[in-house]
Amino acid sequence: MNPRSATTFATPSDHAIVITRVVQAPRRVVFEAYTNPVHVMRWMLGPPGWTMPICEIDLRPGGAWRYVWRRDDGSEMTIQGTFAEIAPPERLVTHESWGAEWPATVNTLLLSEQDGKTTITTQVLYPSKEARDQALKSGMQEGMAETFNRLSEYLEGLGAAGA
Repeated sequence: MNPRSATTFATPSDHAIVITRVVQAPRRVVFEAYTNPVHVMRWMLGPPGWTMPICEIDLRPGGAWRYVWRRDDGSEMTIQGTFAEIAPPERLVTHESWGAEWPATVNTLLLSEQDGKTTITTQVLYPSKEARDQALKSGMQEGMAETFNRLSEYLEGLGAAGA
């Protein structure tokens, strides 16, 4: 399977985008990669030239999380939110905010495993169809596909067995 075409996007409702990707790792390892800052900082990066110098995760219901990306030129981008639901190793529900210019979303991460492979399903729920459509026009699909490619490579580097 070509990794560039392995991430799929669907719009099952006027307010939702569902992103799906299968990776070669057990879901407990994938859950750890999503919830441990040591791992997140290594795969959840932007385009080339970006780093994640700040990754804070308080993994508990009501706990906050914050990621700050920095570009080679020093510019930064921040995303933050709170955990609404945590059910290791299968489910995370978060509230997410990119700042005043973007609407807040509710994101649901589901991990299902079969034969040592994990299907990652992320639903991003927007407050309106207009907000959802704006996100789709922003390049988020290309960015998320690249991020999932990086996650897949990172998990392979872990040996898919031990995070």
